[in-house]
Amino acid sequence: MTQHSTDSAVGRGLIRALGRWDILALAINGIVGAGIFGLPARVQSLLGVYGLGAILICAAIIGLVILCFAEVASRFVETGGPFVYAGTAFGPAAGFLTGWLLWIARITGCCAIASLLLEYTAFFEPGWNQGGGRVVSAVVLFGVLTAIHFFGVKRAALFGNIVTVGKLAPLLIFVTFGLWHMDRARFVPGTMPLNTHFAQAVLLLSFAFMGWESVVVAAGETQNPRRDLPFALLTGLLAVAMLYLLIQIVCIGTLPQLAQSQRPIVEAAATFLGPGGASLITLGAMISMVGTLNVTMLTVSRLLYAMAAAGQMPRALAAIHPRYRTPHVSVMLCGVLVLALTLSGSFVYLLTVSTISRLLVFAATCASLPKLRRMPTAPGARFMLPGGLIIPCAALALIGWLLASSSGTATRDVIFLILLGGVLYWLGRRRGNQ
Repeated sequence: MTQHSTDSAVGRGLIRALGRWDILALAINGIVGAGIFGLPARVQSLLGVYGLGAILICAAIIGLVILCFAEVASRFVETGGPFVYAGTAFGPAAGFLTGWLLWIARITGCCAIASLLLEYTAFFEPGWNQGGGRVVSAVVLFGVLTAIHFFGVKRAALFGNIVTVGKLAPLLIFVTFGLWHMDRARFVPGTMPLNTHFAQAVLLLSFAFMGWESVVVAAGETQNPRRDLPFALLTGLLAVAMLYLLIQIVCIGTLPQLAQSQRPIVEAAATFLGPGGASLITLGAMISMVGTLNVTMLTVSRLLYAMAAAGQMPRALAAIHPRYRTPHVSVMLCGVLVLALTLSGSFVYLLTVSTISRLLVFAATCASLPKLRRMPTAPGARFMLPGGLIIPCAALALIGWLLASSSGTATRDVIFLILLGGVLYWLGRRRGNQ
């Protein structure tokens, strides 16, 4: 049985409540999270002014991947995203491993962002990120997010729309005022950076451009996914790439010690907006992270639901609440897991594992595109890429280049997680055949 034959099982019981602008807000919320609030300094230390080019190159690489996702997503209407794509193209085992990797990527990314969010709370009250205060803060954070997703996808979408405005407003204020206070002498190019430094910077930036994949997972709750998902993906990336470029320009032009800064946007804002500006950006960063966590909770719970509905996870995870029409068991399990990992994990390590895992998921979807084109039983595409296989092949090559720049320890651990997923899949199949 192909993955596509599980359409009715995967989509049954969910409400198609998300419109075009809801999923665009989800895409932007997924991308603009924690990364951009720290990466300007790291990119500056590696590349200097040439970091502006790295942002454009990273956006172009992710853009090629998103174009592949746009065509593939325009074929499907069910929940699961890459889990469904790889399963339809390459069979249930490939689908399971892709869904497993994406779930790992989003869980670890969620915990990394939550850890950073708790650190930011110390700007207003140090006790919120220390000892028992940290535990209480994490419990409140994930308790509220879990409740939002338990009580209905419409509430989650409304919350996401509000947070989108809350996270973008401070950044737009930062850019608007910052452009008038820049020292243009700081944009004089220095020595050309090493190729290894450029690759490292693009890999770091790639995390700041990820998160949009969440919207394709929620296709089963989208009103017109085949039409609206390509729009949300491409529009979201274009808007965020422009915002990131302007943020980096303002940071370079207003913060002389950008390369050594721990909180570059906050410190840059303080130079031309004063202490009030620093507080505004800090609050905006926290809202931004909450928005990303909201999108991640949607993704991880729906992935478990889709895999369970396809018979590849315990059936209890496919349960739908009779009143709220949400996968409430999956929502509650994911809430408990991310809470536990947040209180025990390392930010940098979790971030690296998340990035590598997502790049592998992106590769699986890009590889699915040519296979789906040749499959007579595959659903038709509403959005078709021009140029034959040029774009998917270029995307796969660039993903390989980024993966080659990743750390050995994190890569080893991701390989271990893939093997663990294979064992879980084998045990599940063996149990199902008994």
